[in-house]
Amino acid sequence: RATHASRMMSSCSRSAPPPSTGDSSPKNANSKTDSTDAPNPPLCSNITSPIKTDSWDVKTPGFTETDLVSHSGNSASGEFIHSLNVTDIHSTWVESRAVMGKSQIAVLNAMQEIEQALPFKLLGIDSDNGSEFINYHLKTFCDQKTIQFTRGRPYKKDDNAHIEQKNWTHVRKIFGYLRYDSDPAQIAINDLYQNELRILQNLFLPSMKLVEKTRVGSKLKRRYDKPLTPLERLVACSEANPVKIEELKRLRKQTDPFELAKRIEQKLERIYQMANHRISPGPQTAQPKAPP
Repeated sequence: RATHASRMMSSCSRSAPPPSTGDSSPKNANSKTDSTDAPNPPLCSNITSPIKTDSWDVKTPGFTETDLVSHSGNSASGEFIHSLNVTDIHSTWVESRAVMGKSQIAVLNAMQEIEQALPFKLLGIDSDNGSEFINYHLKTFCDQKTIQFTRGRPYKKDDNAHIEQKNWTHVRKIFGYLRYDSDPAQIAINDLYQNELRILQNLFLPSMKLVEKTRVGSKLKRRYDKPLTPLERLVACSEANPVKIEELKRLRKQTDPFELAKRIEQKLERIYQMANHRISPGPQTAQPKAPP
């Protein structure tokens, strides 16, 4: 827990598809979290959300993939926090919000918040087939904002490879598989998402994007572009919001990344104490005693 931010700062990630194992629930044989992703058949059958079966070959920011990452611990029963994760395919920009449960309204409210926070216009949303996404609330929002709304094929994780990678690097590696199910934990996680983590991940952490795959005999050769931060990619895009980009450039100039990493570690320690350790994987961790 004490080195999350320093590890994130010391490495740049590759924006290549991860193994198609999924990452929205703990690796627990008795967990039924995956079953909660099943769509509501009558609802989904009445919504004409196109199925995207190929990769978006986009040259502009705005086309995103989204997913929920559960913080359920060892049990999928009861209500617990999920992280709504959204990543832009072109710039690799990421926005995340913690929501309690996975209700359609909660996801819609978080998506509206993210849409306002993005430094570019949201043009497309691609999700899985869960009823938290495939519903009239989110579809109406997309229709009103002229946002393309598509979904991947059922049980085909590689259709959403970009967000599956970010689920691991931007959520699971940071918060682990502990259970968070309290309002204070949700507030604290959102505070971190909207401030320090957003700054570190989008303004300071470079990544390499896959440019080309070439088969040479039995081997697959991959070629990547040079490492760039999401902000650097957006600076080169005329479609990005110029006012927000200038604000972000000033923020980066004023921010000490080492002090930023220190604040992240402090907040993560506080959030860790809010976990429901009783039904979280791993050894039990004693709660610290309150100071006199």
